[in-house]
Amino acid sequence: MKKKIVIIGTVDTKGEQLRLLKERIESRGHEAILMDISMGGHPSYQADITPKEIAGLAGKDIEEIRASKDRLTITNAMSFGGQQKALDLLSQGQLHGIVSLGGATIALIASQVMSRLPFGIPKVIGVPAAQTVYVGRWFAATDLIVMQLIMEIGGMNDLIKNAILQVAGAISGMVEEAYDHTSLKLPYPSVAITELGFSDQCAKYVEQLLTEKGYHVYPFHAQGISDRAMDRLIFQGFFDGVIEIVPAGLIEERFKGNRPAGMERLDAAAERGIPQVWAPCCLNITGAGPTRTNREKYVASGKVLEIDEMRAMARFPVDEMKIGAQLYAEKINKAKGPIKVVVPLRGWSSLDREGSILYDPAEDRIFIEELKKNLRVPIEIEEVDCNLEDMETAKALVDSLDRYMT
Repeated sequence: MKKKIVIIGTVDTKGEQLRLLKERIESRGHEAILMDISMGGHPSYQADITPKEIAGLAGKDIEEIRASKDRLTITNAMSFGGQQKALDLLSQGQLHGIVSLGGATIALIASQVMSRLPFGIPKVIGVPAAQTVYVGRWFAATDLIVMQLIMEIGGMNDLIKNAILQVAGAISGMVEEAYDHTSLKLPYPSVAITELGFSDQCAKYVEQLLTEKGYHVYPFHAQGISDRAMDRLIFQGFFDGVIEIVPAGLIEERFKGNRPAGMERLDAAAERGIPQVWAPCCLNITGAGPTRTNREKYVASGKVLEIDEMRAMARFPVDEMKIGAQLYAEKINKAKGPIKVVVPLRGWSSLDREGSILYDPAEDRIFIEELKKNLRVPIEIEEVDCNLEDMETAKALVDSLDRYMT
């Protein structure tokens, strides 16, 4: 079936290259809609969607933008306008895939546009140099592909043509094979779970017990990206319940840890009102290895567990645990559906079992008491006399969710 593919680029600087990309996509039988977000000079030809239209959607005049020296304001305006136009096309059934071609600024704007589109819409960014410092920002929690084109996209030669044709082939092939995103459904009942390497055994037990009860289980690695993506899917209507073994992306965000998932973490399930059961994995410990920028205060206590040359874990200071508990209480207070917390009394991960330098049930108790103090809604907090990785914890999590679901 003929698909509609939106191309994002700047005709004033990459007009020849964008024309080739558009022509190649159309030679595959698709309709290419060129969205021109030129912010500088006047384009050499008129695109399907002009810079004037994009600027207007952001409440700006294109000539004003071209005359401005404020690069941040210009970029933000064209990004906002591009997002609005993409969402408008999507609502009209005029967008089945999206691709960008250009430098780092275009990749940034395109990634922001793509982040507003649902899971399942094919998304490709073609960029000369996918610099490490930028890629994480582009990806965020979006299902997109970044194609590194190596050479600068200036002029036209066989190397550049070859790269552009591959970008065209990538987005064309993706839209040809992709399901209609509105038809993506999960079987009932579907449950999302979060996990980490430090909760691996608990996650295996939870998945086993849920499967035995007839649930379809979808695990997400809580490293700050996958758990954020899970929340986006929940907002889109996926999943009927969630077991948060590792809800730690929130406290990691607050204290600049290695696995931050944004301050909006946990909002999706709360807003939709689907049943939730939480465990407290890694709400008491955080990364303190060489990759952490503010590691000094976490290693100061001396309670540090070295894992390998890149990773070490330390306990959160008590004052930060209290602040964290207040943040999680706020999330619970906003939940529109049933929610429960299961608390193991003998450590909240495989790293803080009894005998570990990180084992400190008294400090764990401070977190729980602070959580209770800040709750404004009645919820059940079940304590189990075991470690998070023991079967008893998994059974309490699954039995609790099953009661809510049935």
